[in-house]
Amino acid sequence: MSASQPASTRRFAETAVQKAALIVGIVFLVVGVAGFIPGLTTDVNALLIAGHESHALLLGVFQVSILHHIVHLLFGIAGVAVARSASASRQYLIWGGVIYLVLWIFGLFVAGDNPANFVPVNTADNWLHFVLGVGMIALGLLLTRDRTRTRRTTTA
Repeated sequence: MSASQPASTRRFAETAVQKAALIVGIVFLVVGVAGFIPGLTTDVNALLIAGHESHALLLGVFQVSILHHIVHLLFGIAGVAVARSASASRQYLIWGGVIYLVLWIFGLFVAGDNPANFVPVNTADNWLHFVLGVGMIALGLLLTRDRTRTRRTTTA
């Protein structure tokens, strides 16, 4: 199928942005499941539903809770689902990235033993959220820019 075909006739994960959304979604699913596996998550017995009192650490670094894993799983399901549409994939990546940047800002203020740290997040989580936010937004924007319009503008 060519790039000129309407998005409605494109197949699942055909475009670059759809593939990116699918890969991001699969990674979120893997991380969400990994959070419940002893060995990949230390102190899995200390895993709480939510709150900074959860002392479980994914890969021994990222503070996690059941809520944290559910969010990862939901982001994963969404990423796989939107891979059917280029426009939905773009929106998923951009707005998902915005959500992660908001979570990064939230974490800058509440990380650690702060009672408002309901997710929970620690410093490692904060910087991962920053990288995810910037990366997802970049993928959503860069993989959907209109190269044809850019080429016509520069050759005219």
